[in-house]
Amino acid sequence: MNFNSKNPFLNSKRFSSNTEPRTEVHQAQIIDYNQEMTVSGTINKTAILFLILCGAAMVTWWMTFNGINPMLPTIGGAIVGFILVLVSSFKPQLSPYLAPGYALFEGLFIGGISAIFELKFPGIVINAVGATLVTFLVCLGLYKFRIVKVTEQFKSVVVAATLAIATYYLISWVVSMFTSWTPVHYGNSMMSIGISVFVIIIAALNLFLDFDLIEKGAREKMPKFMEWYGAMGLMITLVWLYIEFLRLLSKLSSKD
Repeated sequence: MNFNSKNPFLNSKRFSSNTEPRTEVHQAQIIDYNQEMTVSGTINKTAILFLILCGAAMVTWWMTFNGINPMLPTIGGAIVGFILVLVSSFKPQLSPYLAPGYALFEGLFIGGISAIFELKFPGIVINAVGATLVTFLVCLGLYKFRIVKVTEQFKSVVVAATLAIATYYLISWVVSMFTSWTPVHYGNSMMSIGISVFVIIIAALNLFLDFDLIEKGAREKMPKFMEWYGAMGLMITLVWLYIEFLRLLSKLSSKD
């Protein structure tokens, strides 16, 4: 059974040789290196998206600390970012245009939510950013030196756990809207903290799946626009990881 990354972008169906027809002349493929996906190109695109996200985040961050209500751009950024993710999932060829847009609007959301956490727990944002970057670098190093190998069994475990988390979050959100039930991952109980630690581990493991599928896309010579597609997918995982670190650190801080 083939398990793919649950990141809506980085899946084997997108990273297959059928993404775009290749031109053939007398059974010979015409290959232009400049039009193919590369790992270095994807890294460069990821850096660009990261800078856009940080720049946009500074806007809602500044608004919050200057007495301007950031809720409209924060909520709006989250909604528009989600829409762009959905569109890109079905139209990966539009990723060169949609990926920067996603980084922009998701940055508005991240900046606003980060400022809210920072107001309540001073210093939490720098710690969450540091934890996210360290986790990313550690996972990248473990993957690069093949200390962690992405096997089919590895994929199956990570995908199953990710699906379980997504299902639990969705059910908890729906039930809490219509009842007085409080999900166990709310609050700062040991159970809640344990759940946050587990989710962070699964989010980090998804990075390995992302690295593997980006490398696979480059190896199979996918079209150039897939660099933006892969970079956007990697950013989605990093944003998820960062938010989970914010939640965990806020729970630990509230226990002091």
